[in-house]
Amino acid sequence: MKMWIKRLIMLAGLLGLVGAGGLAWYATQPLRFEPLPKTINVTPGTYLRGLSMMLEREGVIGNAHVFWLLGRLLGKGETLKVGVYTLDKPLTPLELYAKIQRGEVTTAIVQFIEGWNWREVRAVLAVQPLLKNDSAGMSDAELMQAIGAEESHPEGLLFPDTYFYAPHTSDLDVLRRAYRLQHEKLMAAWEKRAPGLPYRSPYDALIMASIVEKETGAAFERPQIAGVFINRLKRGMRLQTDPTVIYGLGERFDGNLRKVDMQTDTPYNTYTRAGLPPTPIAMPSEAAIQAALNPARTDALYFVAIGNGTHIFSSNLEAHNRAVNRYQR
Repeated sequence: MKMWIKRLIMLAGLLGLVGAGGLAWYATQPLRFEPLPKTINVTPGTYLRGLSMMLEREGVIGNAHVFWLLGRLLGKGETLKVGVYTLDKPLTPLELYAKIQRGEVTTAIVQFIEGWNWREVRAVLAVQPLLKNDSAGMSDAELMQAIGAEESHPEGLLFPDTYFYAPHTSDLDVLRRAYRLQHEKLMAAWEKRAPGLPYRSPYDALIMASIVEKETGAAFERPQIAGVFINRLKRGMRLQTDPTVIYGLGERFDGNLRKVDMQTDTPYNTYTRAGLPPTPIAMPSEAAIQAALNPARTDALYFVAIGNGTHIFSSNLEAHNRAVNRYQR
């Protein structure tokens, strides 16, 4: 019995050596992919397994599992840099990993996420290694002037999207494109807006869209949530929406919204002030802009979250209080 155990251990060790030798050989053999040059896109959020599957799908490697295993053993998973890579000659797996690890991109990528606020945008711009952070020392007003904007406050005026740029491009160029794209989306939607909306300008609609964006957990509810806020504005009711209070708290918000916060007046506290806040509170998506300008027809004046990302809508306070008691208390 002991002899069999020894033989099994020896066989396992031998197989391990053969496997390690095969992996070492694979790591140094040029990959055969055509045609040249080949372009691959490593997008934000790509991890080692996703990279391996994408490279196999694009015909760059033959076996995603082997490429993934090599990267896993070499600790490459935490060092992937996003961007568009041009492969203009055959590379070994080791050389390909090194290229992506060094960030030798033809085109780099930065991503702005819907619902982000301006602080989050500035934070992500500051850590882009291939983007010149020319806006770093500028005030918001100076930055807006530099990108050709008429407004002095950048909140909500950038379109959430993935932006490609050549290495060493100024971040002002990316911001300028994001600003122009958001303006185009807003004005196109404004031209096709529903009649009778309580907005004085497209900027008011953008403010509303940002609130809808932050209040929406399920995308299909955007028009209905916009409809509730429109109804409240038309009746002279306060919006009473938590995301505006949180925005007004700024960096003081610790993740816990307290009763005293909702009672403390700021320009963004829609519990203490009527109407819209003075600026957007986040980057609204195109869907949120469309919802703000084409809201659902509803008699609802209230809504309450029910814990799964959706809401219960009510047309009167009595029904709303019942929903609050059921789902919140």
